[in-house]
Amino acid sequence: MKKRLLFVITGVSGAGKSQALKVFEDFGFSCVDNLPIALLEDFARSLLQTHSPHHVALGLDIRGGREIAGLPRVLKRLEAMGIVARVLFLEAADPIIVQRYSETRHRHPLGFKVPQAIREERARLLPLKEIADKVIDTSELTLNELKETLAGALQLKRTREMMLSLVSFGYKHGIPMDADIVMDVRFLPNPNYIPRLKRLTGLDARVGRHILRQPIARRFLKNYLKFLTDLLPPYIREGKSYLTIAMGCTGGRHRSVFVAHYLGLKLAEKGYTVREFHRDIHR
Repeated sequence: MKKRLLFVITGVSGAGKSQALKVFEDFGFSCVDNLPIALLEDFARSLLQTHSPHHVALGLDIRGGREIAGLPRVLKRLEAMGIVARVLFLEAADPIIVQRYSETRHRHPLGFKVPQAIREERARLLPLKEIADKVIDTSELTLNELKETLAGALQLKRTREMMLSLVSFGYKHGIPMDADIVMDVRFLPNPNYIPRLKRLTGLDARVGRHILRQPIARRFLKNYLKFLTDLLPPYIREGKSYLTIAMGCTGGRHRSVFVAHYLGLKLAEKGYTVREFHRDIHR
């Protein structure tokens, strides 16, 4: 039996699920929004019988009622039927969601005041977040950046492949919500205090040379790269398809950017599929 690929796009209301579905449409997927969970198995059977070359993306969220909590069990049954399902969970910080609702004047699906609704929704969707192949924090993403992130997810062609996201950030702007591994690099000497480097970023070769002159930086990069290369194969064996490794410094412009970029290049040389994102580089 030929396997069919099904992407399930879910997450908290206001995190960008509708935009994500539009991106999947642009990628050639057939998209269905808000299909009742009770109809999902019948939908899967019809999907297996069709000869359409298109893969399918489903938008499922809190509008499905409390049945949404049963989705993990349904997906296991779909897997037995020959459906390969990948779950992408969209997340955003509470203030961002509140702001988005304020700007659009939309009513939250739960009908409560937005802050209360967010808390209730997060509790109900926790089982989905726990089984997600990838959690995507859209708090700081533009539509183009969201499209790039989703495109990275679609590059996975085999179960044993892994997409690595190397993210730099500034602690004063908060830790990325979708990070699987967080490394604090604030122990490295800070180029921000050197006038000729202050206005540059960690992508500039001059900043990189300055950091690499420090023995502690060279030791750290060598040891942390070995740590990651030892760690990634067990993740892959466990079926982990997406891994986000976040590097944090104070402002997110120099040290964390350089380290994320350096490690991204080294891991790409080792054959990993790597996406690089510098969240706070222009702040």
